[in-house]
Amino acid sequence: MIIERMKNKLNGVAPLTHLGVIRVEGEEAAKFLQGQLTQDFILLGLNEARLAAFCSAKGRMQASFIGFKRSPSEILLICNCDILTATLKRLTMFVMRAKAKLTDASGDYALFGLAGEPVDSLFSPDLPAWAKTEVDDASIVQLYPADAVRRALWLAPVAAVAPAGAALSAQDWAWSDVRSGIAMITTPIVEAFVPQMLNYESVGGVNFKKGCYPGQEVVARSQFRGILKRRAYLAHSEAPMQVGDELFLTNDASQPCGIVAQAATVPSSLALGGFDAIISAQVAAVAVGGLRLGSASGPALTVTPPPYPLLADI
Repeated sequence: MIIERMKNKLNGVAPLTHLGVIRVEGEEAAKFLQGQLTQDFILLGLNEARLAAFCSAKGRMQASFIGFKRSPSEILLICNCDILTATLKRLTMFVMRAKAKLTDASGDYALFGLAGEPVDSLFSPDLPAWAKTEVDDASIVQLYPADAVRRALWLAPVAAVAPAGAALSAQDWAWSDVRSGIAMITTPIVEAFVPQMLNYESVGGVNFKKGCYPGQEVVARSQFRGILKRRAYLAHSEAPMQVGDELFLTNDASQPCGIVAQAATVPSSLALGGFDAIISAQVAAVAVGGLRLGSASGPALTVTPPPYPLLADI
């Protein structure tokens, strides 16, 4: 019953003004990104997109992107606007002699989120997340679903006709992002996580077979040596949650055991109330239970597994 209500609510088109675009162009665009991000952009086909992270030398995520090729020599990286300028500056520092040029192309494109029926008309049911298609001048990427509701990202030149569909609020789209279980980096959590702490290796965000990139040794060691100690989960609270809020166990006020990575208000039309979030928390703490927001005596959290299978530790 709840899922049916979600399908009815999450149906339409939302403008995504919180996202920006970094354009990487030139004959060595893919080669340059190959040496900087966790994803293999050399092998990336024109009919697919990928999640990717830009890490520090310590393996901590400085940015995350949805990236795809508009052509063999032009790659677009979509990220949150609040980190775009700093990320563009950091990436540009490493271009050096590479035949690649990086620019802020946010003003050239309009971005929309599609949910429900608009996605069904564009992608066949058997296509996986990160499949990409072209409609006229628009590039459309199928995203991970939210509670069985299919979602997609639409990017087109600003002068292009907007995608057809009922109006979907930015707030409801933000909630669908949370329910998908995939958090994107924003300013409060820059360098807070290695990719596995947000389950990026399980949702196509890390390629362990590609060449070197900043932080690769840390990322690989986290995966190949022992059990991963922190993972991303979904959480619900009756109290508001914000990105960067710390989480505690009821019996341990001395140190946090997790952090809120992304949060949104539950749509009022669902009559459920409260707030949902993607949290990154210690696996052992989640197993014990009793997570609290802000302090050991703060509002209680209900924690559930992510809505996708996790890649087994290797």
